[in-house]
Amino acid sequence: MSLAISREAFLFWCDTEERLFTPWRRLFTLGIASALLLSAAAQASTWRGFPTQAMVPGTATRVVTDEVGRTVSVPAEVRRVVTLAPNLTEIIYALGLEDRLAGDTNYCDTPPAAKAKPHIGSPVSPSLEAIVALHPDLVLATTSINRRQTVDALARLGIAVYTSDPRTVRGILDSIARMADLMGATAQGAALAAQLQARLDALRARIKDRPAVDVLFVVWEDPLVTIGQNTFIADALRWAGARSVIESKQNYPRVSFEEVVRLEPDYIVLTMDHEGAEENAGASLRARPGWSQIRAVEQGHVAVVGSGMDRPSPGLIDGIEQLARELHPDVFAATTAAMSSAAKEFSICVR
Repeated sequence: MSLAISREAFLFWCDTEERLFTPWRRLFTLGIASALLLSAAAQASTWRGFPTQAMVPGTATRVVTDEVGRTVSVPAEVRRVVTLAPNLTEIIYALGLEDRLAGDTNYCDTPPAAKAKPHIGSPVSPSLEAIVALHPDLVLATTSINRRQTVDALARLGIAVYTSDPRTVRGILDSIARMADLMGATAQGAALAAQLQARLDALRARIKDRPAVDVLFVVWEDPLVTIGQNTFIADALRWAGARSVIESKQNYPRVSFEEVVRLEPDYIVLTMDHEGAEENAGASLRARPGWSQIRAVEQGHVAVVGSGMDRPSPGLIDGIEQLARELHPDVFAATTAAMSSAAKEFSICVR
C-alpha cells in the first residue's frame, strides 16, 4: 500500500522523535514502508557567518564548514554544480550561475528552464551513478529534504557536498551568500542577499505599526499538520506581520481541529499548490470534514499565497510580501491611494 503525495510534501517517520511533515509538495508517491526508512536527519546548526576557509597545502582546494558542522574540501574553482533540491536550483538561477548547473532533480521546476537540465532522480533518493557521471565539482544539499545517507555516500566517493540548514529568513539569505561564495560568485551572492533584505526591511517599515495577525499555516490537510516556532516558515510569518497560533517545539506538529477552534486564528494560510486553494478556498475547506468548526474558515478568512512560501529560496520573499498584502490590505490600499493621488497631482502640474 502506498501513500499518494499530490503536493510538494512527503512524510518522514522517526523511530524516536516526532512525526515530521516536510513542507514540500507535488513531489512523488511515497510508500509507507519506505518512509519508515527515510528519516529526516535535520541537524541543529551552530554555525554562524561565512564558512571557515583555508587553503589546503599543495592542492587547489579550500576547507569549509557547512551549515550542519561538516568539514568539506571544495575545489578552489567550482565550474560544475549539482543540486539535490528545488530550492537550491532556484538559488543557482537567481545568482545567474545557471551555466554551472550540471544537473538537478526531477522536481526542479523553478524557473521552468531548470526542467531542461540533466536530472539525477528525486531529492530523497537520487541516483549516485547519475551524479558521478556529471563530474560535479560541488554538490549542494539541504536538510529540508535530503538524507544524511546521501551526503555521506557522495563524500565517500570523494565528491564535495555542502549542506545548507537555514532556520530563519535571514538564515536563508546568509545561506545564499555562503553558497555563492563557494562558487566564486561572492559579489552576486552579496548583491542578491542585500536586494532581498531591502525588500524585507521595506515591508517591515510599512507594517510595523500593525498588530500581528494570528494564523494557522497549513502544511497538510488530512491529518492536519502545521508549523512549529523554530521553522523558517514561522519566521516568514513574522516578517509578513503574522504569527502562528500553534506554539510547538516540533517542526511540523499534528494538531486537532478542536485545538484550532480553541485558539481561534484570525486567518488560515494555504499555499497555491494545496488542492482547491486557487479558487474558493473558504468554500472548499468548509466542505471538508472538521474544517467548518474553525471560525476563520466559516468567515472566509483564508489567505492563499504562492508555493514559494514553503520553500527556503528567494521566492520566499515573494510569498512573504503577498501574505502581508492579504493580511494587512488597509495598509497597502492606503499606500496605493496615496501614490495614485500623487500621480494625479503630477499630471495636473505638467499639463
